[in-house]
Amino acid sequence: MVTLTFKQLSIDDIYADKLEQRGIVTPSPVQAEAIPAAVAGRDVLAQSQTGTGKTLAYLLPVLTRIQLDQSALQAVVVAPTQELAMQIVREAEALAGAEGLIVAPLIGGAALNRQLDKLKQRPQLAVGTPGRIRELLDMKKLKMHEVRTIIIDEVDHVLRQSGAGDIEQIMNRALRDRQLLFFSATLPAEVKKLASKWMNDPVNVGIEPDKRVADTITHSFIVSEERDRIDMLRRLVRHYNPKSSIVFVNDSDMIGEWESKLKYAHLSVGTLYGNAPKQERVQVLRRFREGEFQLLLATDVAARGLDIADLEIVFSLQPAINAEHYVHRAGRTGRMGRKGISVNLITERELFIMRKFERELNIQIQEWSYNDGKVRLVEEGVVKRKPQARKPVETRQAGSQRKGNERHRDKKSKGAPKWLKAKQQENGDKGRPQQ
Repeated sequence: MVTLTFKQLSIDDIYADKLEQRGIVTPSPVQAEAIPAAVAGRDVLAQSQTGTGKTLAYLLPVLTRIQLDQSALQAVVVAPTQELAMQIVREAEALAGAEGLIVAPLIGGAALNRQLDKLKQRPQLAVGTPGRIRELLDMKKLKMHEVRTIIIDEVDHVLRQSGAGDIEQIMNRALRDRQLLFFSATLPAEVKKLASKWMNDPVNVGIEPDKRVADTITHSFIVSEERDRIDMLRRLVRHYNPKSSIVFVNDSDMIGEWESKLKYAHLSVGTLYGNAPKQERVQVLRRFREGEFQLLLATDVAARGLDIADLEIVFSLQPAINAEHYVHRAGRTGRMGRKGISVNLITERELFIMRKFERELNIQIQEWSYNDGKVRLVEEGVVKRKPQARKPVETRQAGSQRKGNERHRDKKSKGAPKWLKAKQQENGDKGRPQQ
């Protein structure tokens, strides 16, 4: 099998050289398939597991096609979250900022005036969230009449989040023969239906579409009592001692309480959730990337597309709400062929959720136990719970029988009329042995 390099994929040598300086030489399968089609101007509908390099799969051909000597907006990237949009901005600037590329971040929750000032610089690339892009279009501050390429990252989430209305408005303002690039780890039927409506003879890139999570990830769960979740997490963090890790939760209302408990357990932790102010979220992510704290306690806002270097393990303090959310949580680790671990802390009542994910994702989620400072695989049929101290069998059975008879007699007598109580007493006396 011939191994390709980025220089063989028709991208500009400047970008291939910059990747080589970072030790990135061989494209991933989704990059190898999507980049040539995108460079040729074809529409692309691409599905590939999380952590396979989808951002570079569309940024490299887009940057290659952008004419840097023209001060006009030529491409727009739409992302579902502020965090993912800023990550794309940083990647684009790292690749082409020195070459004169101007990137405009158009992100909801950020200062509008600052974004308007950026648009006055006539950027060639804009990256933003759908709501803010639509807002700027309605204000007539964003002009897309020269936009040749529109990219939607995590397209399934974008369409679910904002509906097709915002996206249709964005596409209608661009050139009629604009190029569309849709990328995601999951492509539900409704997304494919819209793609067939909007796209022109798209190249379908499906890298093992039935395999929604990477083979390099080990999936596991540990059963504990509800009240012991935080303590179990503390023990596991001490055991693995990761450089950094994301701890996923569902309930943003509980984040403050969990953060306090983790800090009380002497763990360094920051929080990331959707309702937090945009600037606060940016600062938290920056500090996490720079290693200022070990654990990022986050809702699923952090699960979509974020690429944190050297993230070896992720925890779910609460199980994901569905298989799709689990795909994106687990996909924060085990990226680009590296190994990773996904650990779910569940109660016995939540065990069915793990089995459901196994069926829907065609993966194995192993049961682990944590005892005496060691993590062990729980084999089927092995009882891992420590039995409580119990009385000898004979004493226990005799006591239970005696208490049961007494409860039965009390139940029969309680509230009975006087004549029935008398009859019961008479029968009882007859049945007793004579003294």
